[in-house]
Amino acid sequence: MQKQCLECGDNIVGRIDKKFCSDGCRNAYNNKINKDSKNLIRNTNNRLRKNYRILETLNPEQKTKTSRAKLIEAGFDFNYFTSIYTTKAGTIYYFVYNQGYLPLEGNYYALVKRES
Repeated sequence: MQKQCLECGDNIVGRIDKKFCSDGCRNAYNNKINKDSKNLIRNTNNRLRKNYRILETLNPEQKTKTSRAKLIEAGFDFNYFTSIYTTKAGTIYYFVYNQGYLPLEGNYYALVKRES
């Protein structure tokens, strides 16, 4: 009995464990399956990328200070970060990959770059 492609229904030639007749059919099938979550993931990654670029632009020298207003003006979204680092003293840094920020008094932020 001939096995059929999960996407287009054509007969599959080749290995017994193949599910698709071509890379195009495999891609189309997987794109359909993953469609619902893709927008969320793409939008989240875009926001993280934008936040990273903003921090990188405002902090070219590894360490600096900036205002909350400057970050917001540049389009920074404080809801999106990749990790939180708490020092032994209890200070909390928020990181977008290796670019971090620390809330300071008076609506200022210390910007730091973690060595990879």
